[in-house]
Amino acid sequence: METAEIDAYLRRLGAEQPAWPTVDVLRELHLRHLRAVPFENLSIHLGEEIVLEEKRLLDKVVGERRGGFCFELNGLFGALLAALGFDVTLLAARVYDEEGRLGVPYDHLALRVRTVDGGDWLADVGFGTNSHRPLEFGDRGEQADPGGAFRVAEADRESGGREFGDLDVFRDGKPRYRLEVRPRVLGDFVVGAWWHSTSPASHFTRSLVCSRVAEDGGRITLSGRTLTLTSAEGDREVTELPTDAEVLAAYRERFGMELSRVPEVGAGRGGR
Repeated sequence: METAEIDAYLRRLGAEQPAWPTVDVLRELHLRHLRAVPFENLSIHLGEEIVLEEKRLLDKVVGERRGGFCFELNGLFGALLAALGFDVTLLAARVYDEEGRLGVPYDHLALRVRTVDGGDWLADVGFGTNSHRPLEFGDRGEQADPGGAFRVAEADRESGGREFGDLDVFRDGKPRYRLEVRPRVLGDFVVGAWWHSTSPASHFTRSLVCSRVAEDGGRITLSGRTLTLTSAEGDREVTELPTDAEVLAAYRERFGMELSRVPEVGAGRGGR
């Protein structure tokens, strides 16, 4: 990532060039990313190609001021952190469903980040509703966060995870995903991105989502034509947007995204 690209990315986040890759800088960039760059799967339903290459991701997230899903957001955020001097490792994970079953391999991409002032951190700006701050990678106790109570634990031996040193990440007592500790590269996740972009079994091909953390710590979510504003205290305001003009205005005003047409489930050819 070149200097001009780093500067443009930081402007997208509303951040200054940091002097050192410290944990405080990581925390600030993590939160700013969650506020500025939405978690969204609109490309799948707009027929846009999803390419896990740094230049293409910069064009989308920084140039077009769009968002993306985990492979795009964490992949690009990891590249930014590395360019700023952080020690970054890409990690693969499998996501738990509501019944506690694990998803497909390369289901999710998260980041292990080491700072100059010590410690390893689990950074994840691509999991929708998640921790606002990086989690301490080696802390096995409960970690309080504005997004909930989180815990990183050794995976259960009976399910095969502990044999490989895998970790389970919990939010409010429920497992979110199983994290592998083996280093990966962005190209390893191409098959996961393709599956989530094309498979009828993927929830991304069956629904629309665009969501970000609000400035007050709450959340703003547009799912199709339903706009949901959730306060930091958990109060929800739900509004149905009946016209295309209102939907496009919500994308523009709430997420800073200029779309030429309203995404509709199944309208695109995802992952062409």
